[in-house]
Amino acid sequence: MKKRAPTIKEIAKMLNLSASTVSRALHDSRNISPATIKRVKEVAAELEYEPNQTAMFLQSGKTLTLGVILPHLTEAFFSQAISGIEDFASEHNYNVLMGQSHDDTNREKKIVEAMKNHRVDGLLISIAKNTKDFSHFEALRKYDIPVVFFDCAPETSDIHSVTCKLEAGMNEAVEFLSKKGHTRIAYISGPRDLLANRERMAGYHSSLKLLNIAFNPQYVVHSDLSKESTHYAMQNLLSLKAGPTAVIAFNDYVALDAMQYASKMNIRINKDISFVSFSNLPVYNYMENPPLASVEQFPYRQGQRATELLLEILNTVKGERAQGPFQKIILEPRLFIHTRFS
Repeated sequence: MKKRAPTIKEIAKMLNLSASTVSRALHDSRNISPATIKRVKEVAAELEYEPNQTAMFLQSGKTLTLGVILPHLTEAFFSQAISGIEDFASEHNYNVLMGQSHDDTNREKKIVEAMKNHRVDGLLISIAKNTKDFSHFEALRKYDIPVVFFDCAPETSDIHSVTCKLEAGMNEAVEFLSKKGHTRIAYISGPRDLLANRERMAGYHSSLKLLNIAFNPQYVVHSDLSKESTHYAMQNLLSLKAGPTAVIAFNDYVALDAMQYASKMNIRINKDISFVSFSNLPVYNYMENPPLASVEQFPYRQGQRATELLLEILNTVKGERAQGPFQKIILEPRLFIHTRFS
């Protein structure tokens, strides 16, 4: 026969305490003495007591669970962001429920619905690259489920977000290449509709203008972030009569795919054409020939700050969360020059 789960009332009876005292002791209430907390937790451990999540929700209106939706957990950027999210959530006794959109908007919508049905207290989201309609996020407001976007966020004013100043990162990348003597600097961009891409483009244009480098529209090629699309973009750059001597890639994965194609064409990486990227993959430390530099966007810190902001919102009065003020935290990027090229 299956063993019945022990209850708070049974612990209270064993210790001759009230059920409310036991409950507060299990939650480390400041109103309960350390000695009592210790006794209660020892007995709870002996009985293998586990808190009833449904009862906790009915009592406090919280499940102490945060939902996280991101494009790909396999990407180093998002795995680092998740570490920041989980570390901060754990410190504040929150659990994390995760889902991957795989950059598919319909999948993203289904995960949002599932998270809502699982009664998460709030959501942390980096949107799919093809998401243009944000109604599935806006619908959460009537359920009083706050959302904080990180890294890839909608371009609207009525949201909370934590992002990196990508325009400034592009400024640093172009200036770095200019100091290396490059004037024919290309950019392999990401999807045109992405705010993150438009910010990079703005930095690319402003930097060229500031450095008195003529803008050549042929040096801007687009990738949908797939290997095939990036190879095609690189092929277009290499076919130019006066091709670029340096390439800035939308992110590290685009840089790696572009470098792979260039190598197949017998182009010497960082000799015939130099590369700079965004995201600063940890794997670069183990590569014989990584890009010259990469713009660090601090994913761990983004995840941590986004979680901190979400918990701040959860501590506001219900009903006031959707009214703002909306906070947009923007982190400063940093161009990391790989030591062998410094």
